[in-house]
Amino acid sequence: MRFLRSGKVKDIYEVDDKHVLFHFSDRVSAFDVKFPTPIPRKGEVLCKFAEFWFKKLAVKNHYVRTEAKDKIVVKKMAMMPIECVVRGYFYGSLIQRWKEGEVKLPEGADTRIAAKLSTPIFDPTTKSETHDVPITRDDALAKNLASAAEYDWLEKTSLEIYHAMSGIADKAGFILADLKMEFGKIGNEIILGDSIGPDEYRMWPKELYAVGKIQESYDKQLLRDWLAARGLQQKFEDERKKGIEPVAPALPPEMCNELSSRYLTSYERITGTRL
Repeated sequence: MRFLRSGKVKDIYEVDDKHVLFHFSDRVSAFDVKFPTPIPRKGEVLCKFAEFWFKKLAVKNHYVRTEAKDKIVVKKMAMMPIECVVRGYFYGSLIQRWKEGEVKLPEGADTRIAAKLSTPIFDPTTKSETHDVPITRDDALAKNLASAAEYDWLEKTSLEIYHAMSGIADKAGFILADLKMEFGKIGNEIILGDSIGPDEYRMWPKELYAVGKIQESYDKQLLRDWLAARGLQQKFEDERKKGIEPVAPALPPEMCNELSSRYLTSYERITGTRL
């Protein structure tokens, strides 16, 4: 196999002219910064979650087979330059962007932290290895990121996937707060790609959910909250404004182990399968 590139989490290899292999590592990133400390078994959980969701969802996708505990083979396709984000709850970056007038919420939306939106919203961004930027439908069309028909299909399909995954999560005792997806093309057909797992969504245990507070997250948000509480999120943002690429500190063992445990727990609860 020929090595193609290394992303924030995955290493990608060419299998043949129609397939690539994803090797899910134990690396972790947050606020678009890669951290030097591995998270135990993270790559294995991400790989198994990708397999689970691709097989479970009733939407065409690029999954072909699982090659090892942390590797899958997928169809090669031309990725679309849009991150398709669906938000079902008032949380994360959505709060600040709403305060700054950059995004509109459904009529009469509850603007307490972690409140459920009356209807999920499609909130896409650009795709970048450094920093994703939110875009509107007009932005996407003006920048030729998608045609009008393609954008509308992405919005409709993303919302459908969010609703389907929310139902599965709910039965397992979780709330799916938001979800990020990527799509690509094989010929003229758009299909679901990349991967789906705790690096691509926020998931909260129903029994601990309460409006108006920071939620217990069984996903990467645990790390984001830890960084924000220590002023590191602001430090990263300040450095970027100065044109400095942020350098991530090492993570303490207790954070790594807790994040690993929550990834494993969410997989086992949602799939009913022990790892």
